[in-house]
Amino acid sequence: MEFTYKLPTDITFGPGSIKAIPEKAKEVGANHAFVVTDKGVKAAGILDKILKLLDEAQIKTTVFDRLEKEPTVLSIGDATKELAKSGAQVAIGVGGGTSMDTAKAAAFLVTNGGGILDYVGVEKVKKPGLPVIAVPTTAGTGSELTRFIVFTGVDVRTKLTVGSYLTMAKYAILDPELTLTLPPKVTAGTGMDALTHAIESYVNTTAHHISEPLAMRAIELVAKSLRKAVAKGTNLQAREDMLAASALAALAFNSTRLGIVHAMSQPAGGHFDIPHGISNAIMLPPVMEYNLMGNIEKYIDIAVAFGEDIEFLTPMEAAAKSVKAIRDLMEDIGITERLGDFGVKESDLDMLADEALTSGNVPLNPRFPSKADIIEIYKKAL
Repeated sequence: MEFTYKLPTDITFGPGSIKAIPEKAKEVGANHAFVVTDKGVKAAGILDKILKLLDEAQIKTTVFDRLEKEPTVLSIGDATKELAKSGAQVAIGVGGGTSMDTAKAAAFLVTNGGGILDYVGVEKVKKPGLPVIAVPTTAGTGSELTRFIVFTGVDVRTKLTVGSYLTMAKYAILDPELTLTLPPKVTAGTGMDALTHAIESYVNTTAHHISEPLAMRAIELVAKSLRKAVAKGTNLQAREDMLAASALAALAFNSTRLGIVHAMSQPAGGHFDIPHGISNAIMLPPVMEYNLMGNIEKYIDIAVAFGEDIEFLTPMEAAAKSVKAIRDLMEDIGITERLGDFGVKESDLDMLADEALTSGNVPLNPRFPSKADIIEIYKKAL
């Protein structure tokens, strides 16, 4: 087994850890911060807390909050222009994946030039960007610890990806108190996003000695605490567990990448405006069913992590318990949607399958699918 593992990000974790933001900004010599956030973070009062901390440290701020639900070529372009105009020396992404990915994108585009479309693919960025401080307010995307920036193109709903270690945040501030106000539905969707990252990293063909324990611990934490976080958002221990799960899953898949859940959920989500965590959740059980024979032992591990009884079962029967565990979890946390609920029709599946098969995650899946296989999996999710 051969692998490389890079972690250029300094991680600060724990309740109240946002107090470290000014110190981190000063470590890179910044006296002006460009803060990327969304209106929900603003409304929750989180932005004001961070701006107050920066102001007390005599760090000037420029706030950019003109974000759409997900990053786009246009919003990233706007953020890049505003960052360059501001003269800020550090970008701070506060929010979910949209805020953090936009901050990461603007920070590297300011120093590399061009537009985001020039860098689609892996390791095409040539120069380090401005330093980024990533502050997640959800527990799911893991963008604060990954090299990936996901966005939608111009005039098309297809999702595109830039992946480079040079785009990674310099600092990740993980404060579970920032997630206490997340509504149950968002908690559920983002939690399933983290779980999908963990499962796909754990079972794919590039999993290795560092990624596997990270991914499995993330799975165990989701099994233990996602229901609790959805049931009572103010449960700080559950929120801490879920933020840790999201981070651990990110630390795993940043090295290994993912599988066909993401290959399939991204075109479906892009074309039909399905929230990313929900599209992953919808695709996860049917993809797991398809993949079982490709990595039986690891799917058994997942079943055990969720507390399923596998005594006296054949290996395939035991592995199938992992699918049951995920379906039970989704029912408990209220994720009942299907692709059809978002307008996906059987006539759309040929197009979606073509797009899914272009994903770099497909070759890493534990079972290599044909187009017919992809269409059949989509049908099970309709």
